[in-house]
Amino acid sequence: MTSTTSRDIALLIARIGLGIVFIAHGWQKVVTNGLDATKTGFTGMGVPAPALSAYYAAFVELVGGAALILGVLTSIVSVLLLLDMVGAFFTVHIDKGIFVSDGGYELVLVLAIASLLLAAFGGGRFAVDALFRRKNSTRTTVTA
Repeated sequence: MTSTTSRDIALLIARIGLGIVFIAHGWQKVVTNGLDATKTGFTGMGVPAPALSAYYAAFVELVGGAALILGVLTSIVSVLLLLDMVGAFFTVHIDKGIFVSDGGYELVLVLAIASLLLAAFGGGRFAVDALFRRKNSTRTTVTA
């Protein structure tokens, strides 16, 4: 197996795993708890603009997680998810230590780092993004 193939398989696994986690958290915000409860929770945690933040987090986690699994707009979606996690880190988790059992930032940190890596390296060959790159690279330019 070539190093490029190994990298593309690793990116696929990372996208799927990260996507599943983000979908679960987005689903929790939208369906399990509901957006009203999420807004209330964000207010209680001191999140700035709690209604806007709740809608942003729910949307970017749910839809962004699905986009990651498919590999659609991977770098852009990953930046949006990274911003989501950076916001969570600084507004909620930073002062609670590292351990998630104490409300700490370990999960948020790992999700942010994984999002950063996908933003930097893209979705790889096994992403929908790659289909568009291939399609665009095979087009020929006709000059008059």
